[in-house]
Amino acid sequence: MDFVKEISKGMLKEEKPEIKIGSTVRVHVRITEGDKSRIQMFEGTVIAKNNSGIAETFTVRRVSYGVGVERVFPVHSPNVAKVETIRNGKVRRAKLYYLRDRVGKAAKVKEQI
Repeated sequence: MDFVKEISKGMLKEEKPEIKIGSTVRVHVRITEGDKSRIQMFEGTVIAKNNSGIAETFTVRRVSYGVGVERVFPVHSPNVAKVETIRNGKVRRAKLYYLRDRVGKAAKVKEQI
């Protein structure tokens, strides 16, 4: 099992982004279409973090045109160019799955002061 640690050590990002549950983040995702590459932004609330090490992921949720959209991003993926924190939310839970059932202002997370 020691070789697994050696392989994953080279794939880990040196500077891991500061991702907290309830924060509103803007994720810069590298999209490759054919031979061209561009960066697309996905902005929303972090509702979950899973795993650790090379398999670490976080889930971001936003409402787009009245439809809830969730994307799971691997923290150490080369396709995740940058993660910007826009605001920190005040939460008391590790998973914010209850936001899926809420609509409008009820689905907002209060800002941490």
